[in-house]
Parts: sequence; structure tokens; C-alpha cells
Amino acid sequence: MSGTRWLSDDEQRVWREFNAATRMLSAHLEAQLQHDSGMPHTYYEVLVALSEAPGRRLRMSELADARQASRSRLSHAVARLEANGWVRREACPTDKRGAWAVLTDDGFTALEAAAPGHVEAVRESLFDPLTPEQVTALGEISAAIRRQLSPKCAAAAAAEEAREHEGELTKSG
Repeated sequence: MSGTRWLSDDEQRVWREFNAATRMLSAHLEAQLQHDSGMPHTYYEVLVALSEAPGRRLRMSELADARQASRSRLSHAVARLEANGWVRREACPTDKRGAWAVLTDDGFTALEAAAPGHVEAVRESLFDPLTPEQVTALGEISAAIRRQLSPKCAAAAAAEEAREHEGELTKSG
């Protein structure tokens, strides 16, 4: 354990504040969306990603990448969104294994209804307490953390996809 780079007292304090703040923010936004719109934050994020895509459609693999979710987790979420009539899947004509997720008009309407309350909750809980300089710093800090974690997350996602694919092969063979 001699190589462990222990946190200083100040780093420990900052880590605990950051951890508590991000957990509280996530829980608050989740509760707001559930209460006001009857949807989990994960579903909201899928609807947003589809609403911003050309033709309101993305390949399932692209949607999983955009949401930083495993394909199996995304497939489960899309199945629930399909059951609500908010998303439909379409087969990819050029790739038998591929599928498109398409935002339906009902899904867009649900997103339009959910967005004002969600945006207000984000504004009140994240941006209102900060100065403009703090908002800029938060953006820079968040980007630095993402740059550091992106390669590790991509590698972990690839490993998870390989395990899922291997499991599918084992089931079918």
C-alpha cells in the first residue's frame, strides 16, 4: 500500500462535497421527472437524444454510445419507451443485426411536456446557486473529468459488449 496516493484533508473534503452534491442533484432531478412527468431520467435522456438526431432517429448502437449505456440496458429502456408509444424500433435494411430507434410524435409530445419542468429544476438546483465564473469553471472541470474517464469508460463498455455478445452466442449455440 506504500504506492497509494491518499487524499489530503482538503481533497477529502472536496471529494465528499462533490459526491454528495452530484448524488443529491441526480436524486432531485429523478424525483422531479418522476413526479411531474411519470418518467425516469434515463428515459428523458433517450427522448432528448432522439429529438436532437436527424429525422428523430438513431441506430441503437449510436443511441447507446450517446447515452453512455450498454446496449442491453438501452434495449430495455427502449422496450419500455415502445410500450408507452414514445419510441418505435425499425429494422436496418443494410444490417440484419442493426435496428433504429425512432422518436414517435407521442414521444415528442411527452418530451415537450416534460422539458419545461426539468429545465427549471436544472436551472434552480445547478445554475442559480453559481456565479457566471463558477458556471464556466464547472464546465471546464466537467470536461476535464470526462476527458480523463472517456477512454476507461469506452474500454469497459467494449468489454461489457463482448461479454453480452459471448452470452448471446452461448445461448444460441
